[in-house]
Amino acid sequence: MFPMLYRINAESGGAETLGAVLPLIGDVYHRVGRHFPPFDRKIEFPHVLGLAGKIMAYIALGRPRDDVIAELARLTDALVDQHIGPDWQTNDRRLQVDAGVRILEGIERDLRLDGVSGADALASLHQFLQDRLLAGLQELSALEAAGGIRNLCLVGGCALNIKWNSAIRDSGLFDEVWVPPFPNDSGSAIGTASVAMMQQSHRRSLDWNVYSGPALRPSDPLPGWVGKECSLRGLAEVLHASGEAVVFLNGKAELGPRALGNRSILAPAGSPQMKDVLNDIKEREGYRPVAPICLEDRASGIFDPGTPDPYMLFDHAVRDEWAERVPAIRHLDGTARLQTVTSESNPAIAELLAAYEALSGIPLLCNTSANLKNSGFFPDARSAMEWGRTRYVWSEGTLYTRQD
Repeated sequence: MFPMLYRINAESGGAETLGAVLPLIGDVYHRVGRHFPPFDRKIEFPHVLGLAGKIMAYIALGRPRDDVIAELARLTDALVDQHIGPDWQTNDRRLQVDAGVRILEGIERDLRLDGVSGADALASLHQFLQDRLLAGLQELSALEAAGGIRNLCLVGGCALNIKWNSAIRDSGLFDEVWVPPFPNDSGSAIGTASVAMMQQSHRRSLDWNVYSGPALRPSDPLPGWVGKECSLRGLAEVLHASGEAVVFLNGKAELGPRALGNRSILAPAGSPQMKDVLNDIKEREGYRPVAPICLEDRASGIFDPGTPDPYMLFDHAVRDEWAERVPAIRHLDGTARLQTVTSESNPAIAELLAAYEALSGIPLLCNTSANLKNSGFFPDARSAMEWGRTRYVWSEGTLYTRQD
């Protein structure tokens, strides 16, 4: 379907459709992106599911070009006129699906960008879609000005695009922009529960916590691994002294697709080589960024804007005075996908970061997901040991060390 804007009445639970934001379906990002290097090769399911995130990272190697954006606009407008006409803000879902697929197929078929590098083409595609998204939101949100409604919640898989989220937040169109930590299909269950609750009761809000996934399964160490008690302060000492990555498993798993501290691989950010080390550990491309997990009350001094961002869903620029101190978490374009934590949101991670700051003067660590490639989080410490791509695995007060 096209991206839609709805007005939600929090008191009644009713929803009113304001119209389509733009006449393109979300698949256009990765479908068109697959026509340009390095993504112009056959990619099988489920690997295609992560392609949008790879494109979002890769565009830092290119620059948006006005001529490419103009060509995308010309072609898109022509296809919209051909397949749906001036009434593209229709609420007819069947018509949206049919027209959206035809428009997407037409862009794939007719777009010609001879002599344009893959990085520039992808950066231009990203910028074109972002511009259209903002323009559509501005047009529709103007309808709400008289009512004073200035808050926006983003849902759908494209709400994982941190650069679009940040552009919307920075546009000034809304007072607050909120994105749940599970805006894609992983939020369908809690969304369905919310709808049922609103239909069958007078409740209009749901109590939830992002750390509501499965608890860790008990397990014994593998042969060749030794476990010993290790406090969070002790783990901070290991991280500081060794400079190595540690699989960190604690409590219940996160809801949604992002590791937010309970199923994470943590590592010091002071070495520029650590990004390459972590990408090698995760078998990821070298251009992929590594996210920082940071104490919330320290974030604004390191990042711009450095505002609270507990779910790692917005872009933050790394301040110049910190760029050389934490190079591992600084992306090619100078930004970072920041996650902030407090002693209330994640007591264990907050304690670990405070202890690490006392040793290093740095209140953050690298954070990437603890999982098998294209699979979910590790369900127990033994799974992480079987994976075996780090020397240390810390799980609920025990540090397991591989003896070789």
